[in-house]
Amino acid sequence: MVALAAVVAAVVSTLFAQATSVRYHRFRRPHELAWTIALALFALAAVALFLGSSTGWDPGTYRAFYLLGAILNVPWLALGTVYLLGGTRLGDRVRVGLVFFSGIAVGTMLSSPIHGTLPRETIPVGKDHLDLLPRILAAAGSGLGATVLIVGAIISSLRFRRRRSEPTMGRLAAANALIALGTLVLSSGGLVQGAIGHDEAFALCTASGISVVYAGFWTAAGRAASRSSRRSTLPANV
Repeated sequence: MVALAAVVAAVVSTLFAQATSVRYHRFRRPHELAWTIALALFALAAVALFLGSSTGWDPGTYRAFYLLGAILNVPWLALGTVYLLGGTRLGDRVRVGLVFFSGIAVGTMLSSPIHGTLPRETIPVGKDHLDLLPRILAAAGSGLGATVLIVGAIISSLRFRRRRSEPTMGRLAAANALIALGTLVLSSGGLVQGAIGHDEAFALCTASGISVVYAGFWTAAGRAASRSSRRSTLPANV
């Protein structure tokens, strides 16, 4: 089940990254570039999960899985929300800090030792095999990124309540809510491990969470299309 769910997550995130890449190259909206990077990272992390679950974990596979899945993908996904709600100037500033953070994360994961013997049949747990710094980076990146996504969903909802007459605001609120919900689902594997087992819970939450985030992307894309259509109906001198 873990390997199958990893394949589903890899396929969905790859389709997602391809779609956002096409839209970015067509419209040059920076939040879609941030989403493309985030989903490419997620797709690679899902491939690492598949390889580790099907053929056994080794240090290289686990480093890639932890770096791309636990540390980097949520912050880059959150950068898209910053661009959507905060504008290009704020987003560009946050992006500079995120690039610096990503460089530190890459260097840390390449240089940090892997302690003990990695299990072949279960997903390794960070506290059992990694030093403190990689785990701090994972907590900071995923925690702060998830916070940004949740706050973004709340802000979008409040804006929609004040501007209910604008249909695009409803789409923006729904898009950010779905992205935040998907991120929470991605993080919730440990909450249900007692019911169906740790690895199965993690894999199922990974596949379903990325699908919810994907739905949020299409909702935001519909908002953009609606806005573009509305502008096209305005007189030429507007």
